[in-house]
Amino acid sequence: MYKRILLKLSGEQFKGNRDHGIDPEFIGWLGEEIKKATAEGTEMIIVVGGGNLVRGAAFAKNGIDQAPADYMGMLATIMNGIALTEMLEKAGQPTRLMTRLRTESVAEPYIRRRAIRHLEKGRVVVIAGGTGNPYVTTDTASVLAANELNCELVMKATKVDGVYDKDPETHPDAVKYETLSLSEAASNSEIRVMDRSAIAMAADNAVPILVFKLEEDSIKEAVQGNSHGTLVQ
Repeated sequence: MYKRILLKLSGEQFKGNRDHGIDPEFIGWLGEEIKKATAEGTEMIIVVGGGNLVRGAAFAKNGIDQAPADYMGMLATIMNGIALTEMLEKAGQPTRLMTRLRTESVAEPYIRRRAIRHLEKGRVVVIAGGTGNPYVTTDTASVLAANELNCELVMKATKVDGVYDKDPETHPDAVKYETLSLSEAASNSEIRVMDRSAIAMAADNAVPILVFKLEEDSIKEAVQGNSHGTLVQ
């Protein structure tokens, strides 16, 4: 069992069965799944994306400068963070929302030592706002936070059960990797784990990444070391 992990959740997952926005029913289910995963003492940091509400890259291609478009995306992650924090608290899991953007009315500013103290007290720490800077993805923000907070593993929850040599949705003959090196993940453009900056940071700091399918009990199994996903290390 891992002592401290970082869970990366994409914004797309927050829309659940909807076409857009936040699905409260799904977030409620997710809160219960996270509570089960932390029940035996694993400390968890969660970094959330915002693509269900605003995808900065899409706006940047349609007339808005990259920097303000990315800030819009960061604000979207804070909305997702608020929703997840509330559902975790309702599930009985003490949680604190921290952000690298200044939004003190709804979240604590991210301070490394304060985040560690929350973890030591048994609280889940949700980090929103990306890195607080434009031109950086939430994938990279996840690996950065994992490094800062001394996590043993980055867990990336996806809609597929691991990493394949090509897109399994369009290639029926795609082959799944059980394990994969970070260097191979960085050099092979057909392999999609995280963006190149995130993979490079993980490789430089020897942070393993587990890619797994988000489904019932999958987070719990992953923190116990029993995931059927792909371990990139």
